[in-house]
Amino acid sequence: MAYTGDPHDFDYFQGAWTTRQRRLVKRDVGSKGPWEAFPATLCMTEYLDGKATVDELYFPTKGWAGLTLRLFDPAKRQWSIYWISSADGRMSPAMVGGFHGNHGEFYGEDQDQGQPVKVRFLWTKLDPDHARWEQSFSYDDRTWETNWIADFVRANPADTCTHGRPNR
Repeated sequence: MAYTGDPHDFDYFQGAWTTRQRRLVKRDVGSKGPWEAFPATLCMTEYLDGKATVDELYFPTKGWAGLTLRLFDPAKRQWSIYWISSADGRMSPAMVGGFHGNHGEFYGEDQDQGQPVKVRFLWTKLDPDHARWEQSFSYDDRTWETNWIADFVRANPADTCTHGRPNR
């Protein structure tokens, strides 16, 4: 199945969201630990007629934030997604892909505690007010282990965002 993109794929995500984050706590590369759950708020803005989006995700119980930059390449009909954490200020390698209907798949390569790993993002547009994002790692190029899930619920921008940024 081909996952190509359109500059309007992320139009639905513009605005304010509250989210429940669940992250698999790992002790070592490849080990499984308990799941940790925590809240976050997100504010997303489109630029360049939808060909670029920026969102800031704030984790109030963690005391840090992240920024997502999505760029659409019309020639390749693909999105590149980059993540920047306030914890280290570094931009992650691009995750590249697109959507087929309400399901998006994006792939890239990164490192997990110094070990090379394949990364997959799955986006599901559930309805206009709900979405889900999942991150999985593959250490063997065959199997995927989901290690982060975010469930999003549309929020009132006046209560959640100020000038496109999450309230703190």
